[in-house]
Formats: sequence, structure tokens, C-alpha cells
Amino acid sequence: MRFDTLAIHAGQEPDPTTGAIMTPVYLTSTYVQDGPGEHKGYEYSRTQNPTRKALQDCLAALEGAKYGAAFASGLAGTDMLMHMLEVGDHVIVSDDVYGGTFRLFDKVWKRAGITYSFVDLSKPENFEAAITPKTKMVWVETPTNPMLKLIDLGRIAEIAKKRGILSVADNTFMTPYFQKPLALGFDVVAHSTTKYLNGHSDVVGGFVCTSRDDVAERMYFLQNAVGGVSGAFDSFLVLRGVKTLHVRMDRHAHNAMKVAQYLSTHKQVKKVTYPGLETHPQHALARQQMTGFGGMLTFDIHGGLEAARTFLKAVKVFACAESLGGVESLIEHPAIMTHASVPKETREKLGIADGFIRLSVGIEDSQDLIDDLAQALDRAK
Repeated sequence: MRFDTLAIHAGQEPDPTTGAIMTPVYLTSTYVQDGPGEHKGYEYSRTQNPTRKALQDCLAALEGAKYGAAFASGLAGTDMLMHMLEVGDHVIVSDDVYGGTFRLFDKVWKRAGITYSFVDLSKPENFEAAITPKTKMVWVETPTNPMLKLIDLGRIAEIAKKRGILSVADNTFMTPYFQKPLALGFDVVAHSTTKYLNGHSDVVGGFVCTSRDDVAERMYFLQNAVGGVSGAFDSFLVLRGVKTLHVRMDRHAHNAMKVAQYLSTHKQVKKVTYPGLETHPQHALARQQMTGFGGMLTFDIHGGLEAARTFLKAVKVFACAESLGGVESLIEHPAIMTHASVPKETREKLGIADGFIRLSVGIEDSQDLIDDLAQALDRAK
């Protein structure tokens, strides 16, 4: 089945008891056994739950993976992957990653004896140069959060395979509708299902998938042993949301392009970054490894922090809030909000300046979004 059909049907069958077309929410902690060890595939809901299994199977199908595991948050999934490492192991990470990922690596796992190198992986040669005998994993975002740098997934995967390094791609921004890292050679894909996969800003969740048997065996062991699993109702909400993923992503991308084109012509705007614009330095790579350009864009406003604050207070349709990927448009200031945990000197080096603003463009009418930005920019002059 093709993507649009898989999004609606993969991993799901009508309930055998009632014929309910929607997967039931199995709000149970345990399952009755006919005798010791004689169960129907379910023993305890931390280990497995029918609603969560339906979600895992659906999302794995969309990513083209054999195995999937759902978690209570994107960071719970990321944390599980860090548990695959040993003390002294080295991880190479995109220098520009979600602030929560940076915080988990730098403030938590570094203390547990894992070492990290934050590298500009938009240049594959930087990856090769950073590899040491202790390098066991490479972690990438593409586009990165929030600078929207692109990483050549095929090239990074090729280098990683030759050196026996586990390759992990956070595919939250693009979703499998626009980008499939496993098909380009990556070993593991991770998601915050809070974002586009759910799409309605009403649940927090995470997902990890792979087609490697050895990685899957360890993944399921850690999912159960560490315990940060997705609850049944949260799993149901994401499963419901993903049914419209293909429709929403098309609209997100359409609106984002319209907004990016408008902002590119505004005198109050210094620079717009969006993979769909030909001005993006890696536009050619975007066209090569993505089938759409997504709903995320950034821009720099003239006037620095004062202008940015005025602008963010003036928007009416856009909501000033953290997170992304919902049907409603969100806008935020990374230096103060999502990336505040990243040291100031690192933010400045990356280009996360005081006038830097990130947009998650929703599925409202694109002209209403443009009109909202126009009136807010006028107030920020």
C-alpha cells in the first residue's frame, strides 16, 4: 500500500469483539492468563499494550521499518538510545540540535561517562574528521533545529557503515511523508510524535524505529526495562492524528512556502531560511533527498531583541509558544525559549541571535498568516 493508505490502515484491524473501526484504548495495566505463562501475547502494559502496538506498527510502516517502539516523549526515546551505549563511548552529534536533545546529552549522559562532539555535519568531511576509535553513534537532525541546515543522509550513512557506527536520524521536522532516512541508509529513525505525527498539540510522545534485528532486540528490552513507554490514550491520540498526516504535511509545506516568499520581500526582515527557497544554500540537496520542504522556517528581524519582543507580542493568528507541528501556526524566540539551555556563546556561533525567530507554519489560510505577520512587522519597526 502507498503512504496515504498506510497512514490510515497500517497496524490496525477492526476490533474482533465489536467490529469497531477505530483501535480501542486499552486502559489496562495487566492481562489475565489462562495459566502461568499462558497468555495471549500480552502480560503487562509497560511491556506491551494493544493500542501502543497498533501505533508502533503503523509508524514503522510509514518509515519503511521492520520494528518500532513508542515512548512517553521524544526525549524518552532519545534516552533509550543512549542506554545502548557503554561508559567511554563517543557520539558525534549535529552541532545544531533541539535544545532538549543538547541538554540530555550535555547535562545528563555526559555525567554518566558518554562523550559527545557537536559537529557541523552539513559538511560530511567534518564527520570523518571527528571519528575516533571510541565513536559508536552519529546523531543527526536534518533540517536541523533551529538553523535548518541540511545533512547529506546518504553520505553520512555510507561513512558510518564503513566504520561500524550506529547512525540515528531525528526525522521530526520532515516526517516520513517528506523524508525517509532508513531508505537512505540510516540504521535508526527517531521522532517526537508530539509534533507533526500527532499534529494537534494535545499529546506528548516519541517513537524510534529500525530494520536491524540486533538494534530492535535491544530497543524492546530497554523500552520495557527503562519504562518510559507511551500510554494507551496517548498512543490512541497519535494514531488518530497520523491518519491525516499526508494531507496536513502538504498544507504545511504550501503555507510555509507562501510565508517564506512574503518574508523574503519585507524590508524589516534581514534573512529568511527555508529549504524550499532557492536562496537556501543546500536547496539542491533538499530537492534530492526530500519530497517536500516542510512547515518550518526561520528569519532574522531588524532591530534585535527589542524588535523581536514587539513583533512576538503583536502576532494574533500565530501563537507565541514552544513546540511545533500542530495544525495551528506557532512562533517562538529560540534564544529565550526552545534553545535557552544551549550556552549563549554556542547559540551565537550557530547564528541564533537576538533577532532570530522560528515559525511553525500551520494549516490556516495562508493569506491570513501573511496578514498577521505584516501587521506585527509594522509594529516592530
